[in-house]
Amino acid sequence: MIKGLYEAHLPVSNLKESIMFYQKLELELAHQQEGIAFMWIEKGKSWLGLWETEAVNTPYHPSIRHVAFYIHQERMNDAKEWLNKKGIDVSTNFGFSADTQPLVLPNNPQAHAAIYFQDLDGNSIEFITPLRLDFDEEFHMQTLEEWHQKG
Repeated sequence: MIKGLYEAHLPVSNLKESIMFYQKLELELAHQQEGIAFMWIEKGKSWLGLWETEAVNTPYHPSIRHVAFYIHQERMNDAKEWLNKKGIDVSTNFGFSADTQPLVLPNNPQAHAAIYFQDLDGNSIEFITPLRLDFDEEFHMQTLEEWHQKG
């Protein structure tokens, strides 16, 4: 029955500026009306709703102000440079500096590589890709560089 996630939503303070920010991430404007815009993540398969609202001042929590975009594993190594070229800084997460990202998240029995940044309103945005699935081995959070060195 379920084939994927079609939409997610984020609060924004300035819809016009937020549309331009997400267009820098190569999302396409799908629909816009007073106070809301939908940006295609993958046309016809998934989109992101941006809602202009004062609720953007709600304190950050990943359950309400976080979106993770899937990227191909081979793109993770250049994701930080790609973001920096667009004027977007990588966030410091989990005690790791921006220089040491992407990170490998120990979601045992899965392992995911991820890199984090914020939109104009401080919503947490993540690029994520699976490195391995259903492989039961405990490991600590580490940089993607350390993961590759372990081999």
